[in-house]
Amino acid sequence: GLLIDCEAFIHAGSSLEYGEKDHAPREDEVCEPTTNYGLTKLSATLCTLAPRVTQADNYTTLRLYSVYGPWEAPTRLIPTLIDHGLRGELPPMANPDNARDFVHVDDVCSAFIAAAEKSKGAQIYNIGTGVQTTLRDVVTMGKRLMQVDAEPVWNASDNRPWDTGVWVANAEKARTELGWQPRYTFEQGLQQTIEWTRERLPAW
Repeated sequence: GLLIDCEAFIHAGSSLEYGEKDHAPREDEVCEPTTNYGLTKLSATLCTLAPRVTQADNYTTLRLYSVYGPWEAPTRLIPTLIDHGLRGELPPMANPDNARDFVHVDDVCSAFIAAAEKSKGAQIYNIGTGVQTTLRDVVTMGKRLMQVDAEPVWNASDNRPWDTGVWVANAEKARTELGWQPRYTFEQGLQQTIEWTRERLPAW
């Protein structure tokens, strides 16, 4: 099998490995991915759990929830909302009840560092805030922070296969074993991302 000789190998997994859940799943729950992306992420995670995959003492998967913040691809939800919002507009929106657990990229980076320093063996950790935010909440907050008067047009696009009304992390294991917890609330993170984008408007 594949042997990797290193001190720590931290794999970026995904919450989409779980599939559709009506609650915040723990790391030891059965995974039933419903998308190709989730299936390939789960396959990579299973490789990290296989015996003799690595010579490292630390071979960890972080199941990331909805990461956002500076340098996110401009076609994704938060950058699209900010791009329109700073022009006093709103983009067409999907189902307002679609939910996410948004976790700021700085908090995700700190999770990778904590996992590299503290995790032992083959481990899996959920990385999210434990707070669910609907698309309606995102738009409401974005309108307020950017002082946008426009009203959203809902259900202007079809749901994607992974869209759901329940999507939230149980990050208790990361908190207790890694000492990790997010520093940003979604409002704080969105405000920081808006300011970051505003400062770079000519280039962005």
